[in-house]
Amino acid sequence: MARQPVLGDQVASSEVARFGILPAATAPRPSRLRTVWERDKHLYLLFFLPFVYFAIFHYAPLYGVLLAFKDYSVGKGILGSDWIGLQNFRNFMYDSVAWRAVRNTFIINIYQIAFGFPIPIILAILFNEVRNGLLRKFAQSASYLPHFIAPVVVAGMITTFLAADGILNRIVSAFGINPQLWLLKPEWFRTIFVSSGIWQSAGWSAIIFLAAIAAVDQSLYEAAYIDGANRWERIIHITIPSIMPTIVIMFLLRLGSILTLDYQKVLLLYSGTTRETGDVLGTYIFRRGIEGADFSYATTIGLIQSVVGLVFVVTSNWMARRLSDTSLW
Repeated sequence: MARQPVLGDQVASSEVARFGILPAATAPRPSRLRTVWERDKHLYLLFFLPFVYFAIFHYAPLYGVLLAFKDYSVGKGILGSDWIGLQNFRNFMYDSVAWRAVRNTFIINIYQIAFGFPIPIILAILFNEVRNGLLRKFAQSASYLPHFIAPVVVAGMITTFLAADGILNRIVSAFGINPQLWLLKPEWFRTIFVSSGIWQSAGWSAIIFLAAIAAVDQSLYEAAYIDGANRWERIIHITIPSIMPTIVIMFLLRLGSILTLDYQKVLLLYSGTTRETGDVLGTYIFRRGIEGADFSYATTIGLIQSVVGLVFVVTSNWMARRLSDTSLW
């Protein structure tokens, strides 16, 4: 039996005809894109500046990778220069100076990972265990400060401390050891570079691990304390396992720069006598690309650096995913 229209339906129909109001069922819905924009527009605006930065300074320069496959001439430009294919890569394979730089870069990075990577973790755990708030804040601030010192200032400090009449030689002289020109000894260059880098970056790198420790559930520590676990046992069985995913991620990212070093500090510290152990890929690229104006060959070495770093990250990430539940992707 059909429903007879009632007075309410007639009034509604007359309002639609009079004012042109569409029923709610037929009102147009906002598009999904507009809905997402209205909801997250502040996040998109926050993301805009970093996106522009990476687009201009990281992705746009990828056009210059073509130099690695060309005999670049400034007059002809990148596109007009002669195409030589893999000739620059063949030259690299037979370049003994380049392989010396690769060896030095790799060895120094291994030293930095072996000695420099655990120290921020230990430092963060020590900061977390300090119960005196004032002492903890002072120690943290003191460890952060070296990060903000420019490399040229750090190099000047190292040069002053290790000079013939510097602090180190005065200390060793007090123990009856003859003063030495430490920066001119090839066997000491890597030790000086790595130890100064640890001093400069350990406190700043500890911030990430401190944040990971702060996120650990405090009830775990309380339960362990009730069970009779001492402070050392709580660190071994609660703190370290809880921040292990962060440690793995930071280690994987560190492996990505296995052939990259702060070549500015190397340039400021090394000399002809220490080039055998101090010459790294960054300084070699500087000499060939800037001083020697061989832009094609310098681009080739830089491209090899990036590819090797990518291979290390992908391989180590695959191994981490196979051996644990933590990985970058």
